[in-house]
Amino acid sequence: MDLKRVKNDEKLNLCRKYYLGGFALLPFLWFVNSVWFFQEAFFKPQYEEQRQIRTYVIRSIIGSIIWIGVIVTWVTIFQLKRADWGATADYMSMVIPKGEA
Repeated sequence: MDLKRVKNDEKLNLCRKYYLGGFALLPFLWFVNSVWFFQEAFFKPQYEEQRQIRTYVIRSIIGSIIWIGVIVTWVTIFQLKRADWGATADYMSMVIPKGEA
C-alpha cells in the first residue's frame, strides 16, 4: 500500500488498528507499525491526524523493544539452563529425531 495515496484519516485508522493488533500477542504488528508510519509521524508536513499517529508510533516502538527484550531474555535463559531443567525443558522443546539411514 502506498501511503501517499491514502487520506490522512485512513492513515490514522490503519495505524490505530496495527497498534491495537499488537496487544493481541502479535508484537510484530508493532514493529511493522513503527517502520511503516515512522516517516509519516516525524518527517511529513504537519496535519491534524499526525499527532495521534506519532503517539501510536512511539508506543509501538516501545512495545516492540519490550517484546524483543522479553524474547531475547527467555531464549538466553532457556539455552543456558535447558540441561539443568531436565525433563521439564524437554517437554518445552521440540526435537525431531533423525532416525537411522
